[in-house]
Amino acid sequence: MHTILDIQGLKVGHAENHEGKTGVTVVLAEKGAVCGVDVRGAAPGTRETDLLNPINAMEKVHAVVLSGGSAFGLEASCGVMEYLEEKGIGFDVGITKVPIIPAAVLYDLENGNVFCRPDKAMGRRACENATDQFLAEGDVGAGCGATVGKLRGTAGWCNSGIGSWSETTKNGITVAALIAVNAFGDIIENGKIIAGTKDEKGHFLDTAQGILHQASTLSFSGKNTTIGIIATNVKLTKAQAAKVAGMAHDGLARCISPVHTTLDGDTLFCLSTEEIELPTAPVDLVGILAAQVTEKAVLCGVKAAKPF
Repeated sequence: MHTILDIQGLKVGHAENHEGKTGVTVVLAEKGAVCGVDVRGAAPGTRETDLLNPINAMEKVHAVVLSGGSAFGLEASCGVMEYLEEKGIGFDVGITKVPIIPAAVLYDLENGNVFCRPDKAMGRRACENATDQFLAEGDVGAGCGATVGKLRGTAGWCNSGIGSWSETTKNGITVAALIAVNAFGDIIENGKIIAGTKDEKGHFLDTAQGILHQASTLSFSGKNTTIGIIATNVKLTKAQAAKVAGMAHDGLARCISPVHTTLDGDTLFCLSTEEIELPTAPVDLVGILAAQVTEKAVLCGVKAAKPF
């Protein structure tokens, strides 16, 4: 499939509100998965990322949520918790099981009805839609309201979306990415802008150069953010998963310009299903592949989105 569904044991579900032009994507790891995180953008909206610190107790998560709606969208995680608890999935505390669910959000409030936001019901619906058979890409789920190229605000941005890609080596090692692309910057492929800020005539501007040339007159706020999940069947510790997530950010840097700005909350999680145990140095191998699949997932998400 060349998507994150090539990692056995994971399911992906989308839900969206087209009036609000926003949505939720959930990746379910019902048997649990080791998880790390790396936050590079300066305006993140997240949940449970402290728990993923290698010095903290919890070893595995049961889902990761990507959502629109800015900080309001974190409510969608509550619907995922409710769904998984009812299924008996989570950390066993005796009287119940507590699902461990990290999450990250992106800003899409200006794209549709600002009061139609991802909520508990939408998070639950994403779980009910979850499957390991087919993955929709483009402006669905967390990518429903995603846009890129914000130098001129709503007047010049391009539609974007959520995309996925995977690579498998000859010995069965698989690394995949699922990325919701809502960047302040432009999307670059083979040195050319394929989506980003447009001028009044519809021609692409160079967002990075625009900032350099207009530095004294520009005023922005953090209304963007690219968020995503790396997944692998290679056994990793939490510390190793965090390092892989960090290396995956190199993939964002290869195709988004500028990236990791104060206007973005760029956050990547890394899941390990622990299917394959390597004798030595899994981090570098998995991390190099993670950067490659992240770059391709960004391009897939942008290309799959319907143009304005």
